[in-house]
Amino acid sequence: MNFKIFINKYLKIYSNLVTISTFLFKGFFVIKKIAINAKSASRELAIKTTSEKNAVLRLMAKNISASYKTIIKQNKIDLLNAKKAGLSNALTDRLLLNQERIEKIAEGVFQVSKLPDPVGEIIHQWKRPNGLQIKQIRVPIGLIGMIYESRPNVTADASSLCLKSGNACILRGGKEALHSNLAIIKILQSSLKQKNFPVECISFINNVDRKLVDEMLSLNGIIDVIIPRGGKGLVKKIMEASKIPVIKHYDGNCHIYVDQYADLKKALRICLNAKVQKPGVCNAAETFLVHEKVAKQFLPILIKELKQNQVLVKGCAKTLKLCDTQKASELDWFEEYLDLIVAIKIVSSIDEAISHINHYGSMHTESIISKNKACIKKFEKGIDSAVVLSNASTRFNDGFEFGFGAEIGISTDKLHARGPVGLRELTTYKYLIKGNGQIRT
Repeated sequence: MNFKIFINKYLKIYSNLVTISTFLFKGFFVIKKIAINAKSASRELAIKTTSEKNAVLRLMAKNISASYKTIIKQNKIDLLNAKKAGLSNALTDRLLLNQERIEKIAEGVFQVSKLPDPVGEIIHQWKRPNGLQIKQIRVPIGLIGMIYESRPNVTADASSLCLKSGNACILRGGKEALHSNLAIIKILQSSLKQKNFPVECISFINNVDRKLVDEMLSLNGIIDVIIPRGGKGLVKKIMEASKIPVIKHYDGNCHIYVDQYADLKKALRICLNAKVQKPGVCNAAETFLVHEKVAKQFLPILIKELKQNQVLVKGCAKTLKLCDTQKASELDWFEEYLDLIVAIKIVSSIDEAISHINHYGSMHTESIISKNKACIKKFEKGIDSAVVLSNASTRFNDGFEFGFGAEIGISTDKLHARGPVGLRELTTYKYLIKGNGQIRT
């Protein structure tokens, strides 16, 4: 190779590396500066009164509703980009905003303003023999980092819940919803400014470069907790990379068990609702387990209804003998489809159903359909999931349905929060101790 060509090639590579390094170096300090400012804002927010927080939340709801045309205009850009990128129908549906959905976002924010403020709530109090009075009270966590995909409604939900619970937040949405998120953030920050709140209470990272997420995850001591919300791949990556404690919103491989004592009319309605009403969400049912004593009567009716609703059905070997379905593989029992697909397995007992769920499930949401109280109790005790229902659709595992106003995610962890993460789950606690001159001897 000509020496001059070699040198030029080397210099070009070196220049590219320097450019990348400079970008990352600058990016780190931009993220760190955003986090430091947000942390400072969290101190101011922590001492705001309930009425002050409620006033800004009501203004946010009003401004979101009034700005629906602007939000829809920006959302259309995201939808066009999603189409070009070949996003699935389920992901596109999550991304879509129309006037009705925007009104629901506004209503969610408004409902948060009406919820009891957990900050300052006395969890326990007692008096020691030496006269010390001890209180355990709820306090904000501080600064919450939220990393999420697809759904622009999460921007408003997370912001309102963090604000009401006295926490500042740093939000990092997916690139597929960038324009929608920025439109919503602008409205939220404008509302903060109008009510003399620091706009840094709700911060947003508008650079979609994924390397900056790693920088965000390194800011232990500034950001207090990370909450990822998205696909299994995203959550796994964050769990592995984060130096900050994580409350994970993992995948929702949800099950419905139709017991031998089930009311089959109710079971049919519940199964169809759990699978068909909104298949692209984490609380949609992905597997139906049916007791062998009712399978012959129930499955032909259920599968016929599922197919009429364009659901692809995958069945175990016993199911295939009763109905025309695709054969389910071992991997299907682990799958969160987030689509009009369902796996069906015939089981010989409630014990087999419980064992199957605890082995293949993601500890998210499970439901039993039964009229037998002993079976329901056994299922409730035996299932190791965040939410267990009886005679109801898995779709009810939702912060709004729980009366939380909104949710920041559904945690499958056991510590610190489990199930829908609402206001109380966004607080920690501290102890206040009052004395009268006591000393320890």
